[in-house]
Amino acid sequence: MNTLPEWTDLRFFLELARAGTLSGASRRLEVEHTTVARRIDRLESQLETTLFDRSREGYELTEVGQALLPHAEAMEGAALAAAEQIGGAEVAAHGVVRLGVPEVFGVRVVAPLLARLLEQNPDLSIDLLALPSFANLANREADLGVMMDAPTTGRYMVTRLASFHFYLYASPIYLAKHAPIRTQADLAGHDFVDYVQDRLASRELSYLNELGFTPRRRMCCSGMTAQLEAASLGMGLMMAPPYAVPDNGRLVRVLPGFQAERSFWLAAPTDLYRLRRVKVVWDLLREFADSQPGLFVDGTIQP
Repeated sequence: MNTLPEWTDLRFFLELARAGTLSGASRRLEVEHTTVARRIDRLESQLETTLFDRSREGYELTEVGQALLPHAEAMEGAALAAAEQIGGAEVAAHGVVRLGVPEVFGVRVVAPLLARLLEQNPDLSIDLLALPSFANLANREADLGVMMDAPTTGRYMVTRLASFHFYLYASPIYLAKHAPIRTQADLAGHDFVDYVQDRLASRELSYLNELGFTPRRRMCCSGMTAQLEAASLGMGLMMAPPYAVPDNGRLVRVLPGFQAERSFWLAAPTDLYRLRRVKVVWDLLREFADSQPGLFVDGTIQP
């Protein structure tokens, strides 16, 4: 190899590694898929190695491609940081930040916070991915994300955002029609609303397993928003964190002594964490969680 690969070719390499298909990479790069294929062929020829295994399902990194990936990501981070510094981003955050958060947490907690942040940073824009699953940071679906499973491999900045509790809730309609619940043993005779079990975004969401018996799941949903509505309509008991439950009387706490504890983690790829626009969002979430521990335990917010 007589010359170094061009950064633009490495950009194509990164996007194909993240998307896994020529069509997916071409959409992200806004070029024809044949252009992506041609750039990858040129890069492999220049490096005199194979970076991807091709199949009908798509493109998968070879061992050499996996070794190249962190170096290409470091170059991408340096390029982004340089662009921010040249643009004066050391003074004010600007550009677009993609933030991945669990759906109800995103709507009820994060979205109101972002209103103040955007007012303070007029050149900043937010793409809020409020998802029933968790954002995939490995393929850069988001710049940073709140999740229940902290990344254990790869180059990430990770911090525990908050510990929070899940409690049992039911609608007054349901409670009026079913046997009273005085002890945990009484729960075995009741219906439950839960996540679709073979579509769990995290094993941490299997908190009903802590009841001590196999619950009778009468309604299962892919996200918590639908669960809240189903439980409000009397379809069964459900577990939820207190910040998720609207204060409108449609759901009430059941068996206050029972709870499940989980944690939210905040994570961002190391190269993106250094960017001013990502860091201001990170700091906002970190500072809010530190100042509002009651929100995650009993739903109270300090003024």
